[in-house]
Amino acid sequence: MDIKFRWYRFIPMLLVMGIIFYLSHQTGDSLDLPEVPYLDKLMHSLVYGVLAATVWYGLPGRIIHDYPWRTWSGVVLFCLLYAISDEFHQSFIPGREPDFFDIVADMFGAVTVSLVYAWKCRRNVFSPAS
Repeated sequence: MDIKFRWYRFIPMLLVMGIIFYLSHQTGDSLDLPEVPYLDKLMHSLVYGVLAATVWYGLPGRIIHDYPWRTWSGVVLFCLLYAISDEFHQSFIPGREPDFFDIVADMFGAVTVSLVYAWKCRRNVFSPAS
């Protein structure tokens, strides 16, 4: 199988990971979110959905096309491990603490985006990128 690796397609993923790290590194008193119920969880889902999309973007199209559900598992596992490391990182930041439900929200976003992408790939909606 001839797979041409294009490393630069992972740049958006690295940027999203950097943004997540930066936001997680802010002290608890510096985050001024509006008082909207579950806004924090919604933001977690959106950001990790974007992270999952950028991981999918970086992967070689032939692998996605040939193994969409294995790719789905790998992308979701990657996002889960990053979410866990993010919550661990927050445990060292003053005014922040790890929250299991943040990981649940992160996984909701990553799983949703990955399911849609894998399903569309399986149905050949997307043609494999080279």
